[in-house]
Amino acid sequence: MKRLRQLAHLFLVILAVLMCTSGFWTATAKADDNNLEAKAAITMDAQTGQILYQKNANQLRAVASCTKILTLAVIEQDVASGKLKWNQKIKISKQVAKTSTDWRFSNVELKAGHSYTVRALCESMMIVSADGSAEALALADAGSTAAFNKKIQAVAKKAGVTDAKIYNMIGLSNGELGSNGIKGVKKSAENAFSAKDMALIARYLVNKYPDALSITKENNVDFKIDDKTTYKMKNINAMLPNNGAAPKNGIMDGLKTGSTDKAGNCFVGTGVFNGRRLITVVLGTDSKDFSKQFQVTNKMLEMVQNAYQPVTISKINDLKGIASKIKVAHSKKSAVKVQLKQTTALWLPKNTTAKSITSQLVLSKKLRTIGRHKLRAPIKKGQTVGAIKVTPIKGLPSIKLPIISQQTVKKTAVF
Repeated sequence: MKRLRQLAHLFLVILAVLMCTSGFWTATAKADDNNLEAKAAITMDAQTGQILYQKNANQLRAVASCTKILTLAVIEQDVASGKLKWNQKIKISKQVAKTSTDWRFSNVELKAGHSYTVRALCESMMIVSADGSAEALALADAGSTAAFNKKIQAVAKKAGVTDAKIYNMIGLSNGELGSNGIKGVKKSAENAFSAKDMALIARYLVNKYPDALSITKENNVDFKIDDKTTYKMKNINAMLPNNGAAPKNGIMDGLKTGSTDKAGNCFVGTGVFNGRRLITVVLGTDSKDFSKQFQVTNKMLEMVQNAYQPVTISKINDLKGIASKIKVAHSKKSAVKVQLKQTTALWLPKNTTAKSITSQLVLSKKLRTIGRHKLRAPIKKGQTVGAIKVTPIKGLPSIKLPIISQQTVKKTAVF
């Protein structure tokens, strides 16, 4: 009996050692909880596009007012190009004024015949999800819903989105826009994006127009309805600092909620965690509990932070099996030195290093030879010659880290 107890004790000791050294605990090895209470979700690193969590991430779903992130991206684009100005005033039509006072929608009141600045309309659109403000901006910018849709689709394409269904600038059903709806489209039609689509759009916005966060991070802003009336707007993003659902280990500074019967409650967020800007998306949480979208986002962030940590990658030699020199076919110089285009960070399972990453060299199709293992001259210093395809987390999508030439290689030698 004593011998059996000794063997049992030894077995438990060995098991404990294996659990500590082999990443036995799945909670710290991978953020893979598919019981997350959302129909679809994703977490993405804003700089690299690395996906840290996903659930039904490619499934098209209604996203309601999260659409307004894309509307803001178009306005930001047109302000940057000079087509619009932040202090430019937009006069409100009777139809837009009617939308802004419709009890079924989220809004601040806009007075017909009154004018409001582009900045004020963007603030009300993003802070309290004002539908009338989104409609006013789109119609002033493009003239019609159909014309603005073309601009939305173009920006979505720039962000990497190709499969979305877009009917308007707000996220309401087509019929709810009344005379500003799209002709020939069912009244029940609603915008549809995947969680990945929304992450790509949010990533595009914060990288291309980071000043957009100066709007989305504001907790309290006054909106002057007319000379006598001011509406004190309280940001409905409960994950902002000092709000009830603010995350414990990071700071949220955007972006947008959305809610319809079809979409449920949705939230696209962004903030800095472990020194990295992340994009979060949860779609289709419980429509009866407005706080659920924030609870789910916090749970997803906690899973990610418990499982992974960012590791800085500054040079090619940080990765396993990738040479810092690439042969050049028939060149007077036999090889060209290459380097990463920029220092970056990859999220890795805790207690692992960059040397554990699966890596693959992918040369540019325009520059590589038939054999695919050599470059074709001429090559300029600083020219992007390919990328290193890496899979930082097993079971999640790979990403590509661009590489550039460190030197100039002149014309191909003549034989």
